[in-house]
Amino acid sequence: MANEETTADAERVSKITAPMIRARKGGPPITMVTAYDYSSARIADEGGMDMILVGDSVANVVHGHPTTISIDLDTMVLHTAAVARAKPRALVIGDMPWLTYHLSEEATIKNAGRLIRDGGAEAVKLEGGRKRLPMIKALVDTEIPVMGHIGLTPQSVHAMGGYRVQGKMVEDARDLIKDGQALDQAGIFALVLEGIPSALADIITKEISAPTIGIGAGPGTDGQVLVFHDVLGLSYGRSPKFVRRFADLHAAAVAGIDSFRRAVENGSFPNEEESYHLSDEVAQALRDL
Repeated sequence: MANEETTADAERVSKITAPMIRARKGGPPITMVTAYDYSSARIADEGGMDMILVGDSVANVVHGHPTTISIDLDTMVLHTAAVARAKPRALVIGDMPWLTYHLSEEATIKNAGRLIRDGGAEAVKLEGGRKRLPMIKALVDTEIPVMGHIGLTPQSVHAMGGYRVQGKMVEDARDLIKDGQALDQAGIFALVLEGIPSALADIITKEISAPTIGIGAGPGTDGQVLVFHDVLGLSYGRSPKFVRRFADLHAAAVAGIDSFRRAVENGSFPNEEESYHLSDEVAQALRDL
Protein backbone atom coordinates (compact mmCIF):
# COMPACT_ATOMS: atom_id res chain seq x y z
CA MET A 1 0.00 0.00 0.00
CA ALA A 2 2.81 2.42 0.88
CA ASN A 3 4.52 1.82 -2.46
CA GLU A 4 1.24 2.40 -4.30
CA GLU A 5 0.70 5.70 -2.47
CA THR A 6 4.26 6.80 -3.21
CA THR A 7 3.79 6.02 -6.90
CA ALA A 8 0.48 7.90 -6.97
CA ASP A 9 2.10 10.92 -5.29
CA ALA A 10 4.94 10.88 -7.82
CA GLU A 11 2.49 10.77 -10.71
CA ARG A 12 0.49 13.63 -9.24
CA VAL A 13 3.45 15.97 -8.83
CA SER A 14 5.28 15.06 -12.05
CA LYS A 15 5.63 17.70 -14.75
CA ILE A 16 2.98 17.32 -17.44
CA THR A 17 4.30 17.11 -20.99
CA ALA A 18 2.77 17.19 -24.46
CA PRO A 19 3.20 13.41 -24.96
CA MET A 20 1.42 12.84 -21.64
CA ILE A 21 -1.52 14.93 -22.84
CA ARG A 22 -1.71 13.05 -26.14
CA ALA A 23 -1.73 9.78 -24.19
CA ARG A 24 -4.83 10.95 -22.32
CA LYS A 25 -7.04 10.37 -25.36
CA GLY A 26 -10.28 8.81 -24.13
CA GLY A 27 -9.72 9.80 -20.50
CA PRO A 28 -9.39 10.83 -17.82
CA PRO A 29 -10.80 14.23 -18.86
CA ILE A 30 -8.19 16.92 -19.57
CA THR A 31 -8.49 20.35 -17.98
CA MET A 32 -7.09 23.61 -19.33
CA VAL A 33 -7.50 27.26 -18.42
CA THR A 34 -5.88 30.43 -19.68
CA ALA A 35 -3.46 32.45 -17.57
CA TYR A 36 -1.53 35.59 -18.39
CA ASP A 37 0.83 36.34 -15.50
CA TYR A 38 2.65 34.83 -12.53
CA SER A 39 -0.26 35.09 -10.11
CA SER A 40 -2.91 33.63 -12.41
CA ALA A 41 -0.51 30.81 -13.33
CA ARG A 42 0.00 29.98 -9.65
CA ILE A 43 -3.76 29.95 -9.10
CA ALA A 44 -4.38 27.76 -12.15
CA ASP A 45 -1.66 25.31 -11.16
CA GLU A 46 -2.69 25.10 -7.51
CA GLY A 47 -6.22 24.49 -8.80
CA GLY A 48 -4.93 21.33 -10.49
CA MET A 49 -5.10 22.27 -14.18
CA ASP A 50 -3.41 19.91 -16.62
CA MET A 51 -2.56 22.68 -19.06
CA ILE A 52 -2.20 26.46 -18.92
CA LEU A 53 -2.77 28.33 -22.16
CA VAL A 54 -1.24 31.77 -22.39
CA GLY A 55 -3.99 32.74 -24.76
CA ASP A 56 -4.13 35.64 -27.19
CA SER A 57 -7.39 36.36 -25.34
CA VAL A 58 -5.05 38.44 -23.16
CA ALA A 59 -5.79 41.10 -25.78
CA ASN A 60 -9.41 41.21 -24.59
CA VAL A 61 -9.37 40.51 -20.87
CA VAL A 62 -6.11 42.22 -19.89
CA HIS A 63 -5.43 44.87 -22.54
CA GLY A 64 -9.02 45.80 -23.35
CA HIS A 65 -8.90 45.24 -27.12
CA PRO A 66 -12.10 44.26 -28.93
CA THR A 67 -10.46 41.35 -30.80
CA THR A 68 -7.45 39.07 -30.37
CA ILE A 69 -5.78 40.27 -33.56
CA SER A 70 -4.56 43.39 -31.76
CA ILE A 71 -1.92 41.52 -29.73
CA ASP A 72 1.64 41.08 -31.05
CA LEU A 73 4.39 38.52 -30.52
CA ASP A 74 6.47 40.64 -28.14
CA THR A 75 3.48 41.02 -25.82
CA MET A 76 2.71 37.30 -25.99
CA VAL A 77 6.32 36.46 -25.12
CA LEU A 78 6.12 38.86 -22.15
CA HIS A 79 3.00 37.20 -20.76
CA THR A 80 4.22 33.68 -21.47
CA ALA A 81 7.46 34.34 -19.61
CA ALA A 82 5.53 35.61 -16.59
CA VAL A 83 3.47 32.40 -16.55
CA ALA A 84 6.54 30.20 -16.99
CA ARG A 85 8.23 31.82 -13.96
CA ALA A 86 5.54 30.23 -11.80
CA LYS A 87 7.13 26.87 -12.72
CA PRO A 88 3.75 25.14 -12.91
CA ARG A 89 3.23 21.40 -13.00
CA ALA A 90 0.80 22.09 -15.81
CA LEU A 91 1.95 22.14 -19.42
CA VAL A 92 2.51 25.76 -20.54
CA ILE A 93 1.23 26.51 -24.05
CA GLY A 94 1.96 29.80 -25.83
CA ASP A 95 -0.68 31.07 -28.24
CA MET A 96 0.75 32.23 -31.57
CA PRO A 97 -0.79 35.61 -32.39
CA TRP A 98 -2.17 36.72 -35.71
CA LEU A 99 0.31 36.94 -38.61
CA THR A 100 3.05 35.03 -36.78
CA TYR A 101 2.33 31.77 -38.64
CA HIS A 102 0.66 32.93 -41.84
CA LEU A 103 3.52 34.15 -44.02
CA SER A 104 6.09 31.35 -44.29
CA GLU A 105 7.31 28.18 -42.64
CA GLU A 106 10.59 29.88 -41.74
CA ALA A 107 8.83 32.79 -40.03
CA THR A 108 6.49 30.39 -38.23
CA ILE A 109 9.41 28.40 -36.79
CA LYS A 110 11.23 31.58 -35.77
CA ASN A 111 8.17 33.06 -34.05
CA ALA A 112 7.27 29.82 -32.28
CA GLY A 113 10.89 29.56 -31.20
CA ARG A 114 10.61 32.91 -29.45
CA LEU A 115 7.64 31.67 -27.42
CA ILE A 116 9.68 28.60 -26.46
CA ARG A 117 13.12 30.14 -25.93
CA ASP A 118 12.26 33.62 -24.62
CA GLY A 119 8.82 32.92 -23.21
CA GLY A 120 9.45 29.52 -21.64
CA ALA A 121 6.48 27.86 -23.36
CA GLU A 122 6.56 24.08 -23.68
CA ALA A 123 4.23 23.97 -26.68
CA VAL A 124 2.45 26.38 -29.01
CA LYS A 125 -1.12 26.70 -30.28
CA LEU A 126 -2.21 28.06 -33.64
CA GLU A 127 -5.57 28.48 -35.31
CA GLY A 128 -6.84 27.08 -38.59
CA GLY A 129 -7.38 23.87 -40.52
CA ARG A 130 -5.75 22.46 -43.63
CA LYS A 131 -4.48 25.88 -44.72
CA ARG A 132 -2.03 25.70 -41.82
CA LEU A 133 -0.70 22.20 -42.54
CA PRO A 134 2.68 23.34 -43.95
CA MET A 135 3.28 25.48 -40.86
CA ILE A 136 2.21 22.73 -38.45
CA LYS A 137 4.38 20.13 -40.16
CA ALA A 138 7.34 22.51 -40.08
CA LEU A 139 6.91 23.05 -36.35
CA VAL A 140 6.50 19.35 -35.64
CA ASP A 141 9.62 18.62 -37.71
CA THR A 142 11.43 21.20 -35.59
CA GLU A 143 10.25 19.22 -32.54
CA ILE A 144 8.00 21.97 -31.22
CA PRO A 145 4.77 20.44 -29.84
CA VAL A 146 1.72 21.93 -31.55
CA MET A 147 -1.88 22.23 -30.36
CA GLY A 148 -4.36 22.82 -33.17
CA HIS A 149 -7.51 24.95 -33.04
CA ILE A 150 -10.47 24.72 -35.42
CA GLY A 151 -14.11 25.75 -35.49
CA LEU A 152 -14.67 29.28 -34.31
CA THR A 153 -11.19 30.75 -34.64
CA PRO A 154 -11.20 34.26 -33.09
CA GLN A 155 -8.31 35.51 -35.25
CA SER A 156 -10.61 34.98 -38.26
CA VAL A 157 -13.36 37.19 -36.83
CA HIS A 158 -13.49 39.46 -39.87
CA ALA A 159 -13.52 36.60 -42.39
CA MET A 160 -16.25 34.82 -40.41
CA GLY A 161 -18.34 37.96 -40.09
CA GLY A 162 -18.24 37.87 -36.30
CA TYR A 163 -18.08 35.27 -33.56
CA ARG A 164 -20.46 32.73 -35.02
CA VAL A 165 -20.99 29.03 -34.34
CA GLN A 166 -19.26 27.05 -37.08
CA GLY A 167 -20.10 23.73 -38.75
CA LYS A 168 -23.88 24.06 -38.69
CA MET A 169 -24.27 23.19 -42.38
CA VAL A 170 -23.37 19.78 -43.84
CA GLU A 171 -20.51 20.93 -46.06
CA ASP A 172 -19.04 23.13 -43.34
CA ALA A 173 -19.21 20.23 -40.89
CA ARG A 174 -17.49 17.91 -43.36
CA ASP A 175 -14.74 20.47 -43.87
CA LEU A 176 -14.14 20.67 -40.13
CA ILE A 177 -13.95 16.88 -39.86
CA LYS A 178 -11.38 16.85 -42.66
CA ASP A 179 -9.48 19.67 -40.96
CA GLY A 180 -9.34 17.70 -37.73
CA GLN A 181 -8.16 14.57 -39.47
CA ALA A 182 -5.48 16.43 -41.43
CA LEU A 183 -4.10 18.22 -38.37
CA ASP A 184 -4.08 14.95 -36.46
CA GLN A 185 -2.07 13.28 -39.20
CA ALA A 186 0.32 16.25 -39.23
CA GLY A 187 1.28 15.44 -35.64
CA ILE A 188 -0.58 17.80 -33.31
CA PHE A 189 -0.70 16.59 -29.69
CA ALA A 190 -4.17 18.04 -29.01
CA LEU A 191 -6.93 19.92 -30.82
CA VAL A 192 -9.11 22.76 -29.53
CA LEU A 193 -12.66 22.65 -30.86
CA GLU A 194 -14.37 26.01 -30.37
CA GLY A 195 -17.91 27.11 -31.07
CA ILE A 196 -19.25 24.07 -32.92
CA PRO A 197 -22.34 21.88 -32.37
CA SER A 198 -21.75 19.13 -29.82
CA ALA A 199 -22.70 16.36 -32.27
CA LEU A 200 -19.98 17.53 -34.66
CA ALA A 201 -17.46 17.74 -31.82
CA ASP A 202 -18.33 14.16 -30.90
CA ILE A 203 -17.62 12.99 -34.45
CA ILE A 204 -14.28 14.80 -34.68
CA THR A 205 -13.29 13.46 -31.27
CA LYS A 206 -13.96 9.89 -32.44
CA GLU A 207 -12.26 10.41 -35.81
CA ILE A 208 -8.85 11.55 -34.57
CA SER A 209 -6.20 10.07 -32.31
CA ALA A 210 -5.25 13.34 -30.62
CA PRO A 211 -7.38 14.43 -27.65
CA THR A 212 -9.87 17.21 -28.27
CA ILE A 213 -10.29 20.16 -25.94
CA GLY A 214 -13.69 21.80 -26.14
CA ILE A 215 -14.80 25.36 -25.60
CA GLY A 216 -18.40 25.79 -26.62
CA ALA A 217 -18.30 22.31 -28.18
CA GLY A 218 -20.40 20.29 -25.74
CA PRO A 219 -19.47 17.59 -23.21
CA GLY A 220 -18.20 14.89 -25.58
CA THR A 221 -14.64 16.14 -26.07
CA ASP A 222 -11.61 14.71 -24.28
CA GLY A 223 -11.20 17.88 -22.21
CA GLN A 224 -12.43 21.40 -21.63
CA VAL A 225 -10.90 24.90 -21.57
CA LEU A 226 -12.22 28.26 -20.41
CA VAL A 227 -10.77 31.73 -20.02
CA PHE A 228 -9.42 32.46 -16.52
CA HIS A 229 -11.47 35.64 -16.14
CA ASP A 230 -14.68 33.90 -17.24
CA VAL A 231 -14.22 31.04 -14.76
CA LEU A 232 -13.69 33.41 -11.84
CA GLY A 233 -16.26 36.05 -12.70
CA LEU A 234 -13.71 38.72 -13.58
CA SER A 235 -14.81 39.39 -17.15
CA TYR A 236 -17.01 42.24 -18.35
CA GLY A 237 -19.88 42.38 -20.78
CA ARG A 238 -22.08 39.61 -22.05
CA SER A 239 -20.64 36.11 -21.72
CA PRO A 240 -20.95 33.45 -24.44
CA LYS A 241 -23.53 30.72 -23.91
CA PHE A 242 -20.85 28.14 -23.05
CA VAL A 243 -19.34 30.11 -20.16
CA ARG A 244 -20.10 29.06 -16.62
CA ARG A 245 -18.84 31.25 -13.77
CA PHE A 246 -17.46 29.12 -10.96
CA ALA A 247 -16.74 32.08 -8.66
CA ASP A 248 -17.61 35.78 -8.40
CA LEU A 249 -14.26 37.38 -7.65
CA HIS A 250 -15.32 40.65 -9.24
CA ALA A 251 -17.85 41.31 -6.48
CA ALA A 252 -15.37 40.20 -3.81
CA ALA A 253 -12.64 42.43 -5.25
CA VAL A 254 -14.90 45.48 -5.44
CA ALA A 255 -15.99 44.89 -1.85
CA GLY A 256 -12.37 44.62 -0.75
CA ILE A 257 -11.34 47.85 -2.49
CA ASP A 258 -14.38 49.61 -1.04
CA SER A 259 -13.46 48.41 2.46
CA PHE A 260 -9.92 49.74 2.00
CA ARG A 261 -11.26 53.13 0.90
CA ARG A 262 -13.58 53.35 3.90
CA ALA A 263 -10.80 52.38 6.31
CA VAL A 264 -8.54 55.12 4.96
CA GLU A 265 -11.31 57.70 5.07
CA ASN A 266 -12.34 56.89 8.66
CA GLY A 267 -8.75 56.67 9.89
CA SER A 268 -8.80 53.01 10.92
CA PHE A 269 -6.06 52.08 8.43
CA PRO A 270 -3.24 51.83 9.12
CA ASN A 271 -3.47 51.12 12.85
CA GLU A 272 -0.61 50.93 15.34
CA GLU A 273 0.09 47.25 14.64
CA GLU A 274 0.42 48.04 10.93
CA SER A 275 2.92 50.84 11.51
CA TYR A 276 6.68 50.85 12.19
CA HIS A 277 7.94 52.40 15.45
CA LEU A 278 11.15 53.91 16.80
CA SER A 279 12.81 52.70 19.96
CA ASP A 280 12.11 54.84 23.03
CA GLU A 281 15.69 56.06 22.99
CA VAL A 282 15.60 57.23 19.39
CA ALA A 283 12.15 58.73 19.83
CA GLN A 284 13.34 60.75 22.81
CA ALA A 285 16.41 61.91 20.90
CA LEU A 286 14.22 63.18 18.10
CA ARG A 287 11.97 65.03 20.57
CA ASP A 288 15.03 66.74 22.04
CA LEU A 289 16.15 68.15 18.68
